[in-house]
Amino acid sequence: MTSTVPNAVEHADAQQPPITMFGPDFPYAYDDFLAHPAGLGQIPATEHGTEVAVIGGGLSGIVAAYELMKMGLKPVVYEADQIGGRLRTVGFEGCDDSLTAEMGAMRFPPSSTALQHYIDLVGLETRPFPNPLAEATPSTVVDLKGESHYAETIDDLPQVYRDVAEAWNRCLEEGADFSDMNRALRERDVPRIREIWSRLVEKLDNQTFYGFLCDSEAFKSFRHREIFGQVGFGTGGWDTDFPNSILEILRVVYTEADDHHRGIVGGSQQLPLRLWEREPQKIVHWSQGTSLASLHEGREPRPAVTRLHRTAGNRITVTDARGDIRTYRAAVFTAQSWMLLSKIDCDDSLFPIDHWTAIERTHYMESSKLFVPVDRPFWLDKDEETGRDVMSMTLTDRMTRGTYLLDDGPDKPAVICLSYTWCDDSLKWLPLSANERMEVMLKSLGEIYPKVDIRKHIIGNPVTVSWENEPYFMGAFKANLPGHYRYQRRLFTHFMQDRLPEDKRGIFLAGDDISWTAGWAEGAIQTALNAVWGVMHHLGGTTDPTNPGPGDVYDEIAPVELPED
Repeated sequence: MTSTVPNAVEHADAQQPPITMFGPDFPYAYDDFLAHPAGLGQIPATEHGTEVAVIGGGLSGIVAAYELMKMGLKPVVYEADQIGGRLRTVGFEGCDDSLTAEMGAMRFPPSSTALQHYIDLVGLETRPFPNPLAEATPSTVVDLKGESHYAETIDDLPQVYRDVAEAWNRCLEEGADFSDMNRALRERDVPRIREIWSRLVEKLDNQTFYGFLCDSEAFKSFRHREIFGQVGFGTGGWDTDFPNSILEILRVVYTEADDHHRGIVGGSQQLPLRLWEREPQKIVHWSQGTSLASLHEGREPRPAVTRLHRTAGNRITVTDARGDIRTYRAAVFTAQSWMLLSKIDCDDSLFPIDHWTAIERTHYMESSKLFVPVDRPFWLDKDEETGRDVMSMTLTDRMTRGTYLLDDGPDKPAVICLSYTWCDDSLKWLPLSANERMEVMLKSLGEIYPKVDIRKHIIGNPVTVSWENEPYFMGAFKANLPGHYRYQRRLFTHFMQDRLPEDKRGIFLAGDDISWTAGWAEGAIQTALNAVWGVMHHLGGTTDPTNPGPGDVYDEIAPVELPED
């Protein structure tokens, strides 16, 4: 997701301190928690070395395991596929190692402040991502209904696009108190955030994104709604999000998660991989030089989990794909939640029945990408007749929807993301092989750029992903439907286990689909930190009084609780 044509709202200058993606449902400053010199908490010395299962080696699982290790616990990470989850960076066979494709997360907003903590911790660099009409993007082409418009700024587009931008701004102000909430989040004014959001949750939980637009006088024109859906403020348009809850969309725009994106130089998967190998300086119980890798046999995670059940003493017993059975006093589950319904044999007693219902009702969005390596960033060549770039970042209503141009300098090999699509647009690609997908994409782009022979620049085979077809994911990310707020609240607040019966405690849900901001790495980290607090508390630990954790301040900032009757 990202800002595109037209801009969603007038965001604050990128040079200002960023707003933080910590709300509005749970306005807790995770970045302050991480930065505090007192650390995240401590456990009794009698618990040092206690094993804790961490199921799933994506960003959420690796962050949780890393922080639990620093406290003196022994995380045992289980991973069915590869460390990184949906932070998946791949290369191109036979091409230079510097050429990579981001199959999952590829751009990160400044409001991802907890994420930035870990990016800095492991010494990674970021650079501006070439979104539509971004400063890092030389030019953008918007191609709708067979008509193309070339633009370097939004002012280069026809007036109707600026009209749609203004309609969206008005819609947000009139229907969702945008400026007031954005200001409250920036100032971390928790009482004001809660006041505005409580009212909006009650008012809008049953409303779709599209219904929200239709209820606005600003969007009374179907043509404006259609353009907004196809181009909108999300990547390639947000019409694929139209059936989803408007609350999901508001969380994005309030926190400016749709703008000023940056990519991780060398690929996002480096982050969890570096955390896996990192030897923290401040560590309890373990000797200096200890890392997550060193705590695992062969420096590799344990294999896929095949069974989870409860055993005497409220223990969590884990069976893995090798048939090994281990029992733990605490476990953190960070894998895609539907795994609990399908690939993992689970006891009903793992969770309360209303939590099982919430897991079953979780709605996932599909997503597909296809990348090709090319000999150079030829798109920067100038058309002799027009003086324009011969090819541009492209938004279209054709099959490709969004095409991104990624380079590392004018004379170096480069990468094109020929297509990035979601939902129904993603499902259209599902039966096709990578080469079949590429052929359709090249045909569509050839109709937009008849003078450009993209094929002659391709230097390797395409790489592709459809996340709905990945066996351990079955979708790209969670997106709540109208009426799902109660379900999401149950999952997010699961780490507060003093409120659960004793026989339902000890296993903690985490991951971006448990968060309020699914599809964003920040949500994966925030729920990991919630689970870390939960495990610490479960084992008798406490935070430093000067650095209260998310569970310590829960009653002050708990998500809105809607009536069940």
